[in-house]
Amino acid sequence: MNKVLNDKRFKVAVIMLLVIAAFFIFAKPCYAADVSGVIEKAWNSAETQIKNVVNNVVFPVIDLVLAVFFFVKLGTAYFDYRKQGQFEWAAPAILFACLCFTLTAPTYIWDIL
Repeated sequence: MNKVLNDKRFKVAVIMLLVIAAFFIFAKPCYAADVSGVIEKAWNSAETQIKNVVNNVVFPVIDLVLAVFFFVKLGTAYFDYRKQGQFEWAAPAILFACLCFTLTAPTYIWDIL
């Protein structure tokens, strides 16, 4: 009996059983309704602050970056046109569409979310 208690594998097994038992004793069930309620409550309390930050900081920064990229790409496309004789419209058109999307996004994005 003493040899079994001194065995390392036996000690590890007992410790593992104690850890698993403690886990099941102290574990609290978490239901999806509880989690969604907490998330909804947090959103409702911080909604105006999040909207203000996104509308006044995030969208203008994205607009500025897209505008700079658009004008840089338009300039490089023009210089390529002078060099090769063919104007490439795809990249400036995509950047312009993205710029239009982000400029108008604050008016409708909060209705979607």
